Amino acid sequence: MDHTIAALAGLFMTAAIYMLLSRSLISMLLGLALLGNGVNLVIFVAGRLTRARPPIALDALAPLAGSANPLPQALILTAIVIGFAMFAFLLVLAYRAYQSLDADHTDTMRLAEPKGGPRPPLSY
Repeated sequence: MDHTIAALAGLFMTAAIYMLLSRSLISMLLGLALLGNGVNLVIFVAGRLTRARPPIALDALAPLAGSANPLPQALILTAIVIGFAMFAFLLVLAYRAYQSLDADHTDTMRLAEPKGGPRPPLSY
């Protein structure tokens, strides 16, 4: 089970990096969401995945052998909420940029760099 989730996290990370390197704002946002999910899966695998034993046993004095660590699970729940809030904020920011600039592609959003303008110096 751990190997399958780790492979899925690697697939998420690969797809996220590919989407972040694109020039479209929407695919960049989706790549950022995939990257957050991939990181959450990596943290989840690091905390051991087990179905046989609960993460917290109320009647035991010491942690059960082979039980899952509850701390990564709590961190992932917090990261999901933060990631959703960040995605919602960036989605609104991208929508406002699309409304004001009438462009989704990052090359057409360059208002501060006119096409016929002077080039920056190559050395100082």
